[in-house]
Amino acid sequence: MADYENKKCMIIGAVPIPSRAVFEEFDPNEYYVICADGGIDNAARFSVKPDLAIGDFDSAKSAPPEEVRTLRLPVEKDETDTMSAVLVGLRLGMESFVLLGCLGGERFDHSIANLNVLLYLANRGKKAVLADEDTKVFVVRDGRIAFTELKGSTVSVFPFDGSSCNLTYSGLQYPLVQRNLTAGATLMGVSNTIVTDRAEIRVNIGCAVIVLYTPPKKGR
Repeated sequence: MADYENKKCMIIGAVPIPSRAVFEEFDPNEYYVICADGGIDNAARFSVKPDLAIGDFDSAKSAPPEEVRTLRLPVEKDETDTMSAVLVGLRLGMESFVLLGCLGGERFDHSIANLNVLLYLANRGKKAVLADEDTKVFVVRDGRIAFTELKGSTVSVFPFDGSSCNLTYSGLQYPLVQRNLTAGATLMGVSNTIVTDRAEIRVNIGCAVIVLYTPPKKGR
């Protein structure tokens, strides 16, 4: 069921989603759900009812159900199907976005494209995360992000949309205080670890990609 009131949008992409775990963390019932192209297959697999399907459907194994509102796009176009889905969400007034089935898969270039989708949203003051079962990716510009009750998770930070960014970390194994990270330099923000119940990464100047990896629980 469409949820306009809380202005939260879920975009489901074509990268195969292996289990229900990500939908248990992000409940589709709390979002306006848009399937981008082959995301319609992920939705069908886990009985998620989309509010809208959009794309050229060149990567979909099946056509969208007749009862689902569908916007068909040409194969040759400037925007990706995922970006087109986000643009619809923005036109509907959505303020936060969760992108599932948009990370990994056979096409590495599509993952890079989806980082640019996060950047597009960050530049417009919207909250967004690119997520799978174990990994969450954020783009933060001149702001901060806090993680709570995630002790032991791994955090990596990279400059984005510019050659460098200035950072301050707290609650991480290797803290930084107003330190620059520069693309192509030997100092890399890879594989830091959250060591307190609350950790914060502050992007003082510039823009950064922040990758949070939470190891899967045993038995999953």
